[in-house]
Amino acid sequence: MLIQVQEVLTKEQVKRFREKLDATDWVDGKVTAGYQSARVKDNSQLSEVNPVAIELGREIVEALHRSPVFVAAALPKKIFPPLFNRYAGGQSFGNHVDNSVRRMQSTGEYVRTDLSVTLFLSEPDEYDGGELVIEDTYGNQSVKLPAGDAVLYPSTSLHHVRPVTRGARVSSFFWLQSMVRSDEQRSLLLTLDVAIQRLAQDIPEHPSNVELTGAYHNLLRQWVEI
Repeated sequence: MLIQVQEVLTKEQVKRFREKLDATDWVDGKVTAGYQSARVKDNSQLSEVNPVAIELGREIVEALHRSPVFVAAALPKKIFPPLFNRYAGGQSFGNHVDNSVRRMQSTGEYVRTDLSVTLFLSEPDEYDGGELVIEDTYGNQSVKLPAGDAVLYPSTSLHHVRPVTRGARVSSFFWLQSMVRSDEQRSLLLTLDVAIQRLAQDIPEHPSNVELTGAYHNLLRQWVEI
């Protein structure tokens, strides 16, 4: 399940983010790569302990929690502190699967990576290439979103970033552990949630609103891990 979350950040926020990111120090992106990923990863990244990364990452998490689409699709339990990367001059990231577990440096806590998130901080016309390509059951999905939008996808997915041949692709990336481990179950819950909202908007007094809402919460009660 691939979900686009629109306008996580406003254009004004994106502009402020870019000014701070452009003024700070970047390091080799291999610092957070596993053994296999490091062999195909070529980009720049901010250190997890960089004060700018910490400040902007907290702002992203706060913005995500205000997004009904994100909350409904992800059902987040733990969010790994957002990281930031940059691709330019032909840099790319070959096919890989994200590590199954991540350890947060700030707390030592472990996060199971159920879902991966990329939040775009460059407009599509600022760079050539740089598409995030995700393999799923429907084939390859190529993602290149407006600045401020995010894509949410299963961390089990094989994916890569195409070479950036002009300009620079700047983004935030991170992972989260969901209260519902199964992607199939999260997908069903999201479909039901959206249908309930549409019914409540179109026919507010329909008695099925209560029945379907009860079914949603009873399914969530069976599947949730807290």
